[in-house]
Amino acid sequence: MDGFAAVDFEFARQALQRGIAALYLVAFVSSLNQFRPLLGEHGLLPAPELLDWALSTRSRRRMLRPTVFRWITYSDRALAALCWFGIVLSVALVAGLPQLSVPWVPMACFLLLWLGYMSISSIGQTFYGFGWEMLLLEAGFLAALLGSDDQPPPTVVLVLFWWLLFRLEFGAGMIKIRGGREWRDLTALTYHHETQPMPGPLSRQAHLLPRWFHKLEVIGNHFAQLIVPFFLFAPILGLWVPGPAPAIVGAIAAAIVIATQVWLVLTGNFAWLNWATIVLAFSAIGLPGIGAESAAAASDPPWLIDGLPVAWLIVTSAVGFVYVVISWPALRNLFAHRQLMNASFNRWQLANAYGAFGTVTKERIEYVVEGTTDDDPDAATWQEYEFKGKPGDLHRIPRQFAPYHLRLDWLMWFLPLGAPLHEWFTTFLARLLEADRPTLALLRHDPFGGERPRWVRAVSYRYRFATRAEYRADRVRWVRDRRRILIGPAGLRR
Repeated sequence: MDGFAAVDFEFARQALQRGIAALYLVAFVSSLNQFRPLLGEHGLLPAPELLDWALSTRSRRRMLRPTVFRWITYSDRALAALCWFGIVLSVALVAGLPQLSVPWVPMACFLLLWLGYMSISSIGQTFYGFGWEMLLLEAGFLAALLGSDDQPPPTVVLVLFWWLLFRLEFGAGMIKIRGGREWRDLTALTYHHETQPMPGPLSRQAHLLPRWFHKLEVIGNHFAQLIVPFFLFAPILGLWVPGPAPAIVGAIAAAIVIATQVWLVLTGNFAWLNWATIVLAFSAIGLPGIGAESAAAASDPPWLIDGLPVAWLIVTSAVGFVYVVISWPALRNLFAHRQLMNASFNRWQLANAYGAFGTVTKERIEYVVEGTTDDDPDAATWQEYEFKGKPGDLHRIPRQFAPYHLRLDWLMWFLPLGAPLHEWFTTFLARLLEADRPTLALLRHDPFGGERPRWVRAVSYRYRFATRAEYRADRVRWVRDRRRILIGPAGLRR
């Protein structure tokens, strides 16, 4: 680092800008494909109804987070146009085109992505109630301050990225230590690979590893989340300590974070949470010699300081000062006895609190949806609807979907944990009875080929991964036993 400019962090800037833009691309594609059947004009939780309620009085209007749909009447076409705008802009940033111009151009592009996606998530209700939504928003805002290719990244902005990564990792670590006993007695990952929301292709193999390995996993997780994050700030010492040691320490800390996140990517489907953490970790990797020459060449004119335009330096420094002020609630939350998980302390979802999996469920209960075309439900032959990311067919290997986010599948996982069935699930069953095509498109398999069933019902099952002996005998990946009928049989009035 060279004072105001992080001249050795050009690679970090490229990884951050292009990586975050790629995540926005995934997020907008996910919204384009899923928002309308889930939250559109005829969705399970229609966003227009939320907007009508929120905009009806001044007090409710203040409760609504920033969204363009305050001023533009929501329609599914408007939502699709916003998603396509975000997709095109994200592709341009991944290709690095706006970064070839002056720093204000990539700034404007990232701020448009930030505001565009906030407009969607603000009306996304429970289907957008995940911590990685606000993580993507905060990362996009900070990416707007990284500048363009003809100048080094500002030091203050990289420090803000380290602070974001610190809150993300250390917050998750503290949530676990304060949470379920399984994280303290080192048994959490004995269950987690099996009971996580959306297992991946390697989740069963990870689950079947020896118990001593699972205990090492938990120890490694605690080390990576509770100790390593402090060393992300080591490159700052380079301002006063000569030599490469501070940068090396920061790079090693980043490498540990990346390694643990790669393991999570390989063994699960957590949308873009792990991918975003990997991208953010690159912010602490400095490569001397890359970008330093251009910065030195640009350091002579009086309108530049350490290769940075004075106006740009003023803007980024001002944002850094504001971030110090608004970060106080998040800092206090990290050490609070009743720590909040995935909480925002301001309307713009900046300087948030993060965390995940403070407790681990020890049993996997799945709500399976079934339908029949028979008139008599008591004597009927029932057939199952299959979801893309949930366990269903006992022989099927779970697929890898992350960083793509299957929102319906995730919400189905929450139902057995106490989420209200009436909020959206009963409407979902009604859509199946109607054979609603947009709703059926969210599923992996419709047993009725687009035709209307006569009855539907929801049945609970306990699932577990098959042992190696069970797999050899029956070629199954899952074993399940039926519990009870939750809803139904339910049908439409004739």
